[in-house]
Amino acid sequence: MEILRCEAVSRVYGAGAAQVRALDQVDLSVEKGEFLAVTGPSGSGKSTLLYILGAVERPTSGRVFVDGEDISALNPTQAALYRRRRVGLVYQFYNLIPTLTVRKNILLPMALDKKKPDREYFDQLAEALGIADRLDFLPGQLSGGQQQRAAIARALLYRPAILLADEPTGNLDKKNSEEILALLREANKRLNQTILMVTHDERAAGEADRMITLEDGRIVRDTRG
Repeated sequence: MEILRCEAVSRVYGAGAAQVRALDQVDLSVEKGEFLAVTGPSGSGKSTLLYILGAVERPTSGRVFVDGEDISALNPTQAALYRRRRVGLVYQFYNLIPTLTVRKNILLPMALDKKKPDREYFDQLAEALGIADRLDFLPGQLSGGQQQRAAIARALLYRPAILLADEPTGNLDKKNSEEILALLREANKRLNQTILMVTHDERAAGEADRMITLEDGRIVRDTRG
């Protein structure tokens, strides 16, 4: 079943001689449960694609469908709700609130919606991600790898249609990078979680089932492992 579709998506910044075409007529289809890596040199459009899929930016032209919903023209309020409820976002720099415990950081999306979490699923996430004994700690008391685990747990809390990971191992050493990649693979296999990961790391990209390469805003390669 198709979970994501991009139709002729372009993103242009600036005008005239200063115009930059970050994405150029990108067509992409992703099936539910796929683990997809997006690679390419700096300036190829990787992050722009991720920002559009996360409704952080809007395409200049084209349409994007996530789980059947056209997210291309969401207003700011709708986009904020989409990011909180329908898509999981994991960044290189964790984005945890330093004054909140790990537990409260993970539960924050549902707290903002005044919803009660599924405690069994929450406990399952914390256990699977190896942070069950760190839930009452502050982020500053955790290692980088543990903070990224908490960020992944927060991203998975709503059981998102798609998990978007932007260089999730870029701020970690080799050991923690390998552990985070293994956890993403586990989420993909055990939870059937669709994952799109932007990375410049060939080793990280090798963990995915499928890899697309962007150059000058266009998909130039699409390979499956």
